[in-house]
Amino acid sequence: MEKDLVVNAEIELLTAVKNADVDLLEQMLHDDLLFNMPDGQTITKEFDLNVYRSGIMKIYSLEASDQNINIIDDSAVVAVTVSLKGTYDNNPVSGVFKYIRVWKKFNDNLKVIAGSCIQLA
Repeated sequence: MEKDLVVNAEIELLTAVKNADVDLLEQMLHDDLLFNMPDGQTITKEFDLNVYRSGIMKIYSLEASDQNINIIDDSAVVAVTVSLKGTYDNNPVSGVFKYIRVWKKFNDNLKVIAGSCIQLA
């Protein structure tokens, strides 16, 4: 797997998150995704999609930096810092978060199969 493929997938994913593009997220997230939130809650793909579908989560700005990518066979592990501003259930959400995401190649498509996020600031 090429690093460029993963870099592009990350950009596409963050754009989909920012725009609440549920159709694109549906394609990019694996059906069996598990993701750990900063509060320790583990969520599924369906939970994540419903948050965007319902409008509970709104992202106003999102900026990624300090991206590290390790390619391991047909998978990639991405560590990235994300500065985020938005609202969740009408409550302000903002801060700097450190994400780790695991991408896996299925045929010609990359999908996120796992991830987690902690708040840095």
